Amino acid sequence: MTKILTAHFDESKLHELETYRRLGGYEALKKAREMAPAAVQDEVKKSNLRGLGGAGFPTGGKWSTVPPVEKAPERFVVVNCDESEPGCFKDRVLVHRAPHQLIEGLLIACHAISAKRGFIFIRGEYRVQYRVLEKALAEAKAAGLCGEVQLELMRGAGAYISGLDTALLETMEGKKAWPRQPPPFPTVAGLMGKPTVVNNVETLSMLPHIVKNGGEWFAKIGVLPNPEKKIPGSGGTAVYSVSGDVEKPGVYEFPMGTPLRAILEAAGGMRGGKALKCVIPGGASTPPLTAAELDIHMDFDSVRAAGSFLGAGGVIFLDETRDMAEIAHNIERFLSHESCGQCTPCREGSEWTVRILDRVLEGKGHQNDLPNLQRIGENITGKVICALGDTVGMVTRAYITKFPDDFKKRVPNNG
Repeated sequence: MTKILTAHFDESKLHELETYRRLGGYEALKKAREMAPAAVQDEVKKSNLRGLGGAGFPTGGKWSTVPPVEKAPERFVVVNCDESEPGCFKDRVLVHRAPHQLIEGLLIACHAISAKRGFIFIRGEYRVQYRVLEKALAEAKAAGLCGEVQLELMRGAGAYISGLDTALLETMEGKKAWPRQPPPFPTVAGLMGKPTVVNNVETLSMLPHIVKNGGEWFAKIGVLPNPEKKIPGSGGTAVYSVSGDVEKPGVYEFPMGTPLRAILEAAGGMRGGKALKCVIPGGASTPPLTAAELDIHMDFDSVRAAGSFLGAGGVIFLDETRDMAEIAHNIERFLSHESCGQCTPCREGSEWTVRILDRVLEGKGHQNDLPNLQRIGENITGKVICALGDTVGMVTRAYITKFPDDFKKRVPNNG
């Protein structure tokens, strides 16, 4: 099992600068600063590193959309550590155990796009991780590692929607966390209207390893591109938050393209020897997979081809005792509560969905409830600004499609 980000997790003092440097930390930053920014970007493009916060967009491709310095001299890099997706907790662990790995990656990203300011936006509930980062930043600054780059740490206030890049930027500006309607995209007009690259913790933490070992090395660890099938490839590894009905929930790192079955085996299999019924592959907002799909490969393109998303790597295994109507209701209730209310289809449709599922779970379902849930979902997806609304429209439809019996048994005269 290839490990990159978690390779030194057996070091009890990895969070301290002295230990991190003893293990080769900040050598990649020195190497990067001896390279032209464009050369660093080229290595990241060669690596096939894709955004590990959910979108899966090629990282080097995102960076290349930042305007030239001559046109926009002030630009920023923002770390999205607002990890709020149910089922995801790997960023919390990465920050807690290896904060300097993230800081080094952030400084490399700042050099790659010629930014003089970087921000780490951390979820408000991550109080311990905030203190760990605060100490690590102080160590890096005292050691002169930041150079001319000014790094700042900011805390969120508990809004799930702030995990979306544009809503996060609105929050940082002191505004309500309402997603922006692109274009322009943040790399053109982001924080305070300046070009801004937003990457998550895991993505930026990969950069020291890519710079140190080369983009081609990183690409070969994962899934290589297939030009004939127009598949861009997924380089390196992914860190998964594994939870649910498994014997050993926790954080696991695997090369991109590892079969889902191998992740379940690493987590000790299903708890109590029960049968697997459902897998949520990328956090609660991603469509479910059935036990028959356990051999799919965990990379962006393979999971998408199976009708779901790799997302932020929150893998939740559910056993045969689980009722999927209850699971869908729980997720939709969360999404409805966290909807920012900006888009009418999401604001109203999420409430309708929850009310119908309430009625279905109470045994008072109507014959037309399941068709109505499908119709409401179709009328939300693609008609909203951000991915939360699309998720509201997608989740219940996916559960009804994959596990129809759990819904039909609750609705009279529905076959």
